[in-house]
Amino acid sequence: MNRAVHIRSHLLSGTFILILLYTLYFTASLILPIILAILLSLVLSPLVRGLAAVFIPPPLGAAIVLLGLIGFVGTGAYLLSGPASEWLQRAPQSFHEVEWKLRTLAEPIFHIQKATKGVEELTDIAEGPPERRQAVVEVRQPSLTNMVLTGTPKALAAIGLVLFLLYFLLASGDTFLRKLVKVIPRMSDKRMAVEIFRHIQQDVSYYLFTITLINICLGIAIAIAMYFLQMPNPMLWGAMTALLNFVPYLGAVISLITVTAVAILTFDNMSHALLVPAVFFGLTSLEGQIITPFIIGRRLSLNPVVVFLFIIIWGWIWGIIGILIAVPLLASIKICCEHIESLNPIAEFLSP
Repeated sequence: MNRAVHIRSHLLSGTFILILLYTLYFTASLILPIILAILLSLVLSPLVRGLAAVFIPPPLGAAIVLLGLIGFVGTGAYLLSGPASEWLQRAPQSFHEVEWKLRTLAEPIFHIQKATKGVEELTDIAEGPPERRQAVVEVRQPSLTNMVLTGTPKALAAIGLVLFLLYFLLASGDTFLRKLVKVIPRMSDKRMAVEIFRHIQQDVSYYLFTITLINICLGIAIAIAMYFLQMPNPMLWGAMTALLNFVPYLGAVISLITVTAVAILTFDNMSHALLVPAVFFGLTSLEGQIITPFIIGRRLSLNPVVVFLFIIIWGWIWGIIGILIAVPLLASIKICCEHIESLNPIAEFLSP
C-alpha cells in the first residue's frame, strides 16, 4: 500500500513538472519579462544599495541606475547595430568565401564533394528529360527586415514591461521583506526568515553581479585584442563575446567559430587569420578556467551536465533569451536551495 502511494506521488510530481514546463512555454510573453526584471534587479541592487549608503533614497537611486542602464545599452546598440546588420546580411556570401579560402587546407574533402556531384548529375540523366522530373517547390523565407519589423511591437512592449517592473523592484528596497516579517507570527520564525532572505539576496546578487562584471571585462579584453590584431569592428566581437559568455561552453564555442570565420574572410595571410582565434581562445580559456573559478569559488559552481540540460530546456521554452538566462537562473535556484534545509539535496545535485 505504501509503495503504491509512493509511485502515485512520483507520477503526480512528474505530471506537475510537465504541466509547469508547458505553462511556461505558452505564457512566455508574460512570464519572461517578469523573470528578466527579477534577475536584472538582483544584478543592479548592489548599485542601488551603494547609492543609498551616500544618502540617495532608493526611488531616486533606482531611477539613476535605470537611466544609466538604458543609456549604456542604447548607446551600445546604436553603435553596433550598423556593423551587426552588415555582417548578418553578408553571412550567406561569407560562408562561400570561407569555404573557398579553406580549399587549400581541405583539398581531399573537396575532391569527394566533386565526385558526389558527378554521381548526382549521372542520376539526373538516368531519370530522364527535365520535363519528366518532379517540380521542385521553393519555400521563400521572410527577409530579415520583415522579421524585425514584425517582431518590433512585441519586443518594445516586453522591454517596456521589464523596465517598469525593474524600477519598482529596485525602488521598493526591503518592502517585501518587511511585509513577510509582518505575516510570520512567531519571533524565532521572523528572525530565521530575515536571515534566509538576506543570505539568498546577497549571494544571488553577488553571483549575478560578478558574472556580469567578468563578462563585460572579457568583452573589453576581446575588443582590445581584436583591435590590435586589425580585425574589423572589434567592439562588435567584444560585445558578442560578453553576451554569449552567459552561456557556458556553448557561448565560447559559437564566438570562437564566428571570430575564426571573420578572420579568414578579412586576412589573406592564413597565419595572421589563425592568430586571431588563437588569441581569442587564450583569453576565453584564461577567463573560464582561472579567473571565474577563482572569483566565484567552488560553492557557487554548477554541475556541467545539469547546465547543459538546463540550457536545452530553457532554450526550448524561451528561445535565445532562455538560453542566455538559463545559467543565472540555475545558479539562483541552487543558492536558494542551499539556504533552505529541506531543499539541500537539490543543491547537492546541482553542485559539481
